[in-house]
Amino acid sequence: MKEFWVLLDDIGKRASEISSHLAKADVIVSRKLSKQQIQEFLGAEVRVASATDDSDIQLFEDGKPFWQLLKTNKPSAVIVEITSGEDENKVLDALAHGASYVILRCRDWKIIPLENIISRKGNESRVLMEVSDHIQARLALETLEIGSDGILLTALSADEIARTSEEVSKRVSDLGLVAVEVIGKKEVGLGARACVDTTDIMKPGEGILVGCQSSGLFLVQAEVEENQYIANRPFRVNAGPISLYVLSGRDKTNYLSELEAGYPVLIVDREGRTRQSCVGRVKIERRPMVLVEAKWQGKRLKTILQNAETIRLVTREGSESVTELKPGTLVMARVEQGGRHFGNLVPEESIVEK
Repeated sequence: MKEFWVLLDDIGKRASEISSHLAKADVIVSRKLSKQQIQEFLGAEVRVASATDDSDIQLFEDGKPFWQLLKTNKPSAVIVEITSGEDENKVLDALAHGASYVILRCRDWKIIPLENIISRKGNESRVLMEVSDHIQARLALETLEIGSDGILLTALSADEIARTSEEVSKRVSDLGLVAVEVIGKKEVGLGARACVDTTDIMKPGEGILVGCQSSGLFLVQAEVEENQYIANRPFRVNAGPISLYVLSGRDKTNYLSELEAGYPVLIVDREGRTRQSCVGRVKIERRPMVLVEAKWQGKRLKTILQNAETIRLVTREGSESVTELKPGTLVMARVEQGGRHFGNLVPEESIVEK
């Protein structure tokens, strides 16, 4: 899981204006304030990384001898300033001496140092990148595909805290898919079908979640299977009619009709693991459609897809073409409680979707 840290060194008017937004942070970092001061200011229990004795994470500034890390009996975080390639060795030294976290600070913000560190670090410690806005955060979290283990935001702005928090939350992994049982299907005639071309390459078992109901979304596999009549297109999901819901973020849906080049979309695999992607284009054409109906714990779920051999629903161990679907087949879906308001989940809302 990616971590979201925020720097708070002063308790003044500016900090007071965004105090409620600081609850979005996993850790508050301070070089000047104690945990007690921060908690009294926020009026809430928070994790704090500082140099004071009451901190949850002991903070070390660059220049402190790394052997001092061995003296602390709590998790430690070291801020290392990167000004040249040689400074990357400081990061590795800190990790070798047991630092729980290393925070990279690049005055002249660059991606290459982070790439080098990610490629050389082990799995035990975590590397965070200091950033000043959500754009830098996005780059840090996507570097070398793996990305940093988190970010430290230095901007005390309600907008930047909210937008950066959203960038971090996009990288939360498991959705918790379930196997739902197909109970029937029927042809429903022509409709405006959307092919969603992403900017990524998908593999078997990966696709996007779509459905007639926002509370029940089916995992439609990308066009990754070999076919003697048509070339595979691992960037594409033939997603169904433009009225379907699509999961564009962990807790955000859109209609397929709203997607266009540059819009976010969530790629999901059969285990529920996710990664954020982007729409390259959406191609809409009139095609014959088939309604697929399934059940799960007494709940009836529906989706509509193009009636063609290349459109496949993901199963526990493979995938099944919609043309071959039979009652009793188990396919992967996301089922949740609640309704949607402009695409945002409202878990407490009672709603009926047919």
